[in-house]
Amino acid sequence: METIKDMIANMGFSSITGSMLIMWVVASVLLYLGIRKQFEPLLLVPIAFGSLLTNLPTRLFYDGGWNVQGMFVPVEGLYYFISQGVQLELFPPIIFLGVGALTDFGPLIANPRTLLLGGAAQLGVLFTAFVAVVTGVFTLGEAASIGIIGGADGPTSIFLSNKLAKHLLGPIAVAAYTYMALVPLIQPPIMKLFTTDKERKIRMKSLRSVSRLERIVFAIVVMVSCIIIVPDVSALIAMLMLGNLLRECGVVERLVKASQNEIINVVTIFLGTSVGMTMQADLFLRPTTIMIIGLGVVAFGVSTAGGLLFAKLMNVLSPNNPVNPLIGSAGVSAVPMAARVSQTVGAKYDPQNFLLMHAMGPNVAGVIGTAVAAGYFISKLG
Repeated sequence: METIKDMIANMGFSSITGSMLIMWVVASVLLYLGIRKQFEPLLLVPIAFGSLLTNLPTRLFYDGGWNVQGMFVPVEGLYYFISQGVQLELFPPIIFLGVGALTDFGPLIANPRTLLLGGAAQLGVLFTAFVAVVTGVFTLGEAASIGIIGGADGPTSIFLSNKLAKHLLGPIAVAAYTYMALVPLIQPPIMKLFTTDKERKIRMKSLRSVSRLERIVFAIVVMVSCIIIVPDVSALIAMLMLGNLLRECGVVERLVKASQNEIINVVTIFLGTSVGMTMQADLFLRPTTIMIIGLGVVAFGVSTAGGLLFAKLMNVLSPNNPVNPLIGSAGVSAVPMAARVSQTVGAKYDPQNFLLMHAMGPNVAGVIGTAVAAGYFISKLG
């Protein structure tokens, strides 16, 4: 009997709380969205798994044992070291390396004015940061970290919140990735609300071909320009453009494949589970988490509307070379999902209208725009 009692005492049942059980439900919902609905499964599945792990009586962060003096000595565990990739700001830039290697900036180079649409989509970032401050609940740094959710860029959200609001990293990252996954559900109603039937049928001029030299020069010029303007976001911009330079130079195929596959895949697993591990019940189940989730919807919606409305303004100023406003919604940097949504919605009104490549211009511009916005916040509030 004593042996059985000792076995039960050493189990983790006594450590399980009601709050942990609630987080099990949250983790189950995220798994459902990732597996059943296939909403950003590469991100939501690791995050959900990490959130479940951190709400179990595990020893993944700290383990230990008894020394000869009979004292328990804590020792850093597995995820103490893995999570340093987030704490030391290694994972987000490495993710950007893979993103750069996967991204074709050709549509943006061919139609440079779509860069403005990517900038206009940052309206949601600024608006939501302002609203968060006005509530009186959040500091300026916290508000900026919440606002960046509107950029629909998970690595940038993590990078910024790790600098300005580390204690809110879990809910901010979950909100950012969840809304990225829900782009096909959130954006179409907003796109329909802010555009007319005639505008949705606008056919844009075919994009010109872009030479390899232009692509190489673009990567270098953008990197130099952004780092000079916002040095605080150098890590993200440098790795993004390094990945793109590897892609476009045409002489390092092995490095491109590694960046597009093994490197980004391994880091995505560690980043997702590390973010999930920040969702401890006592930190996550707070009123501020609900506010962050709600403000994230506002940020995403306003960013989408900002891109749409600015595209309409461009048509007023340049009626001879109209832009289909639907591509303005792709100014959020959920690459390439937001561009695909522009194509899908446009095809419902004109099946022969191919908007995907046009939408990729503001889509990739949104990646740069969100990173620049994050750099500005860091320089002012960090």
